[in-house]
Amino acid sequence: MHALLQFFVPWEPSPLAWLLAIAAIVLYWRGQRLRPVSRWRRAAWWIGLALCYVAMQSRWDYFSEHAFFLQRLQHLVLHHLGPFLLVLAYPGPQLRAALPLRWRVRGARMLRGLPPLRWAMNVLLDPWVAASLFVGVIALWLYPPVQFVAMLDDRIYRLMNWSMLLDGFLFWWLVLDPRAKPPARLSPGMRVVLPLLVALPQIMMGAFITFTGEDLYPAFEVCGRVFPWLTFQTDQYLGGLIIWIPAAMMSVIAALLAMRRWTLLDARRHLNARRRAAP
Repeated sequence: MHALLQFFVPWEPSPLAWLLAIAAIVLYWRGQRLRPVSRWRRAAWWIGLALCYVAMQSRWDYFSEHAFFLQRLQHLVLHHLGPFLLVLAYPGPQLRAALPLRWRVRGARMLRGLPPLRWAMNVLLDPWVAASLFVGVIALWLYPPVQFVAMLDDRIYRLMNWSMLLDGFLFWWLVLDPRAKPPARLSPGMRVVLPLLVALPQIMMGAFITFTGEDLYPAFEVCGRVFPWLTFQTDQYLGGLIIWIPAAMMSVIAALLAMRRWTLLDARRHLNARRRAAP
């Protein structure tokens, strides 16, 4: 029991992560009381939030510094599974309901009064930019020289983890947005295509790492591998499989969910058309 509790003690405490986690817990707890939501959406929110927090603020972070495949699992949670579940919960109405009305009004005015911010969001939320960033962030931190520096510099290591988390939110929000366009930024068809497009580069990167015989990431030898039996071949083989199979499967699941949403939106559109045409 003591060992289990020790696992949840932060390896590198982050006040920012604590603040964001507390704010997310309080706002959603208050918002879901004001705007009730289904059980599966509540479950998706709490599971996704717990996974993201544990991946960044537990001993998992320590093990990720000493085993490539555990770092791949960490990034699978931060870049794929955690943001995927949080966005799938569609928490916007609950989070907005938890804020005082004057805060919401001031926030809307502030956003309207900052054209550079709107321009940046328009660029980042462009589907091709978002897809390129999604694949590019993975490729950047898998590039051996960059990975080596990140493993030996705490600041760059934290930047790596935060960039994975934020980019995951950006991409999955575009793909899993349940609304019609507008106000959603992507058409239903593009929401099906986009996750499939980003799956292919991930499969290629994962396959290359899985089958290479070269030690691509010697930084894990420098830091010391957490398991004595773990050779670099086994470590890279397992890490490559994680990039290759589970990460790509997340894209397939997202495409299937987007397809289901497309059929629901289409059925709703036809129903509204029949109602308008009825005498």
